[in-house]
Amino acid sequence: MVTTKTKNTKAFYNTEIPCNWSAPEFGKIFTFLKTFSFSRENLTCEPTNDEIRNIHYGDIHATYEHEILDLDNEKTVPYLLDGIIDPNCFEDDNFPALKEGDLIIADASEDYLGVCDCVELKNINGAKIVSGLHTFAARASEEKIAFGYRTYALKHEQVIRELRRIATGTSVYGVSKSNLSKVKIALPPIPQQKAIAQVLIMADAAIHTTEKLIAKKELRKKWMMQHLLTGKKRLKGYVKSNGYHRTGLGLIIPVDWAIVKVKDIFSERKESSTDQLAYPLFSLTIEKGLTDKTDRYERSFLLKNKEENLYKLIYPNDILFNPMNLRFGAIAKSQIDYIVSVSAYYSSMYIKANVDADYYEALFKTPVFINFYERIAIGSLIEKKRVHLSNFIELEIPLPCKEEQTAIAQVLQVVDKEISLLKTKAEKLREQKKGLMQLLLTGKIRLKIYE
Repeated sequence: MVTTKTKNTKAFYNTEIPCNWSAPEFGKIFTFLKTFSFSRENLTCEPTNDEIRNIHYGDIHATYEHEILDLDNEKTVPYLLDGIIDPNCFEDDNFPALKEGDLIIADASEDYLGVCDCVELKNINGAKIVSGLHTFAARASEEKIAFGYRTYALKHEQVIRELRRIATGTSVYGVSKSNLSKVKIALPPIPQQKAIAQVLIMADAAIHTTEKLIAKKELRKKWMMQHLLTGKKRLKGYVKSNGYHRTGLGLIIPVDWAIVKVKDIFSERKESSTDQLAYPLFSLTIEKGLTDKTDRYERSFLLKNKEENLYKLIYPNDILFNPMNLRFGAIAKSQIDYIVSVSAYYSSMYIKANVDADYYEALFKTPVFINFYERIAIGSLIEKKRVHLSNFIELEIPLPCKEEQTAIAQVLQVVDKEISLLKTKAEKLREQKKGLMQLLLTGKIRLKIYE
């Protein structure tokens, strides 16, 4: 679409906006609605008889990735448990049920980046929805602000700075309704609002299409892991005998795969060091595996007590896990091509047999093995249960031939690469949209058709 730079401008906070844009206070455009304070304990992911859905502030921060919450695409909006609200109330015009275009704003955030995060509702299609814990719900008329543009009223870079300036709190930051009402927003004429919204909707569509492909690939990978790693599905050329046998915990595997214990092919890594300069400190995450801890922590702080702290050494291809979080998938192979150190709390193993480390890393992350970890975890309280290395190494595991292990691992790696490329593409699309959004919302770039 052809664009042109803005020529005539006027002041707006510490910047300028086009002269034909208005800058009203938020409270002059939006009216606040009643919200509810239902906690997570009152919510469920499964559909209920009452079918009342609840927008929780935590989901605005962490779950809903787009500014427009499209109910046709977003299936994760939780439901209120039956009986909490009378579903017949939604027939009352005075009941604060949410409507198309309503804005839901998180009124609490653990950091400044999330102050007044918000979403605009789209494609409600008669669904019963309420605004939940730590949220503001706001409504505006179509004559004042267009559908699809409302969420962007709080996304202008100068508005974001103002929201962070007026936020109060120490560990949790918030903005009151009265202060939010006084925040000025930049509003183009209605036709241009619609045009900007349409461009950003198209950008969202490209991101959403890529995200759907990622989800599809990840689902395919999960199926492949469950079937290939346990022998339910075999690769051509490796079947030597028909039939199955069972491990001690009930895992059914091909009869031509041996059954061994973890300790038969892995041994505990016991080396340690205090030298953080020679062996950089890493940490284990469920999402990314072994990660440089300086991504989140200042190295100098860790070095102050280096003589007092003993860290475990991890070599390339070692497998390590977090005893407390193993039940949630906190296990990974070191992909780092040099020796690093980790907290002594972690358990780690090196390979002592001729096996493929990638195969076993993937096997140990399968749902069936995570279920095994739950069964062997020790602890009186659920949240404090842990899997000790002494119990982990006694698990019986399958042992295909080395060639089949490698072939299975390579198939999964191809899928991983496809997913990684799609995630990179999605991130680039998000960055492109972010840059485009600020150019359009500030009027630095205007759609020529509406000049």
